[in-house]
Amino acid sequence: MRHTTRITLGAIAALLISEAHAQAPSAAPPAVGVIEVAKRPITETNQFLGRIEAINRVNVVARVTAFLDKRLFEEGAEVKTGDHLYRLERGPFDADLAAKKAQVDQLEATLTNARLTTERQRTLLSGPAGQQSNFDSAIASQKSLEAQVQAAQAQVSLSQINLDYTDIRSPIDGRIGRTAVTEGNVVSAGSGTLTTIISQDPMYVTFPISVREALELRNRYAKEGGFDAVVIRLKLPDGRTYDQVGHLDFASNTVTQATDTLLVRGHIPNPLLFPDVKSGSSLRELTDGEFVTVLLEGVQPVEVLAVPRSSVLSDQRGDYVYVVGNDNKVEQRRIQLGQSTATVASVISGLSLGDRVIAEGLQRVRPGQPVSPGPAGPEIQAMMKVAPNPNSSVPAPMPGNDNKPAAPNAQGSGK
Repeated sequence: MRHTTRITLGAIAALLISEAHAQAPSAAPPAVGVIEVAKRPITETNQFLGRIEAINRVNVVARVTAFLDKRLFEEGAEVKTGDHLYRLERGPFDADLAAKKAQVDQLEATLTNARLTTERQRTLLSGPAGQQSNFDSAIASQKSLEAQVQAAQAQVSLSQINLDYTDIRSPIDGRIGRTAVTEGNVVSAGSGTLTTIISQDPMYVTFPISVREALELRNRYAKEGGFDAVVIRLKLPDGRTYDQVGHLDFASNTVTQATDTLLVRGHIPNPLLFPDVKSGSSLRELTDGEFVTVLLEGVQPVEVLAVPRSSVLSDQRGDYVYVVGNDNKVEQRRIQLGQSTATVASVISGLSLGDRVIAEGLQRVRPGQPVSPGPAGPEIQAMMKVAPNPNSSVPAPMPGNDNKPAAPNAQGSGK
């Protein structure tokens, strides 16, 4: 009896569950946010790895041999053209200059006497006491002394140059490094570099590009103005985007055979970070030798078929999106991406104008599944730079949209 009672109770429970399922309404199609495929402006960007280089770099060396009396700069500070950097011992050079000037004075006095002798011989030559040979000899002596005076004056100039070399000045504006020689040491032309000065503003950015990319860029921008058709933006090592814009100014005329690349160079401003603060007056964003990411951007945007980047999914076969058909059923479309940005993906093939691409609610859909489409949220609309179209076939906005980058059955992740 107990066994029969259990079977009866189980049958009753199954019957109740079956009736509950029969009375439950069918689940409504999931709500998704869609956006129509349209032509939208996009800035074409190519990314490369590059380095910052100073436009001017000077290794400061001594031109004469002397003791280093004083260092007149602060290591790491910025200097201007003509600023005093080092002062060498001046005594021996002052004495040499004075001796050379005295020699000039002596020769000029002798020359003055020779000119008087020449004039005297010229006067005597007009009378019976004059002789041509004496006049010729006087002229020769005068010209010889004039040459000696010129040579002595050249020695004075050379001594003055050497004396000036005892004051070592900055030949350029820039930031100075540390000194390699301290006060009290003897320096000379063979002592090597005393310090190095690096120019600061503007800076060069150099980056290699493959020959294939160089040809693509040439074909894309040559008719649009060449170097003037693109601008340079930088991403710094910490991921920030530099707020200054640069311009291309050089492309190498030789391909590097080891890497099959072409060296390209641009210049970019490097202003002071704190121009009104004396303690930070030498701080700038870019530093010589710094490793950066170079973004080569077209000046004029181009019109492309575009979808939100978050709506693009990937698997082993490539990229695809989900499209809502006329019957409000989900279709999977394989696409080929073109030049894109971090938020907008341009589509070369696979979509047409007016296609409704699912941008929100991707995690709730499968191919062939009926859905309830509505306009994508304000963030997506703003990102795509469009407003909802009152004549669109998309129904009124739906509440509770969310946006996740990948569907459960996708093998890759949303781009």
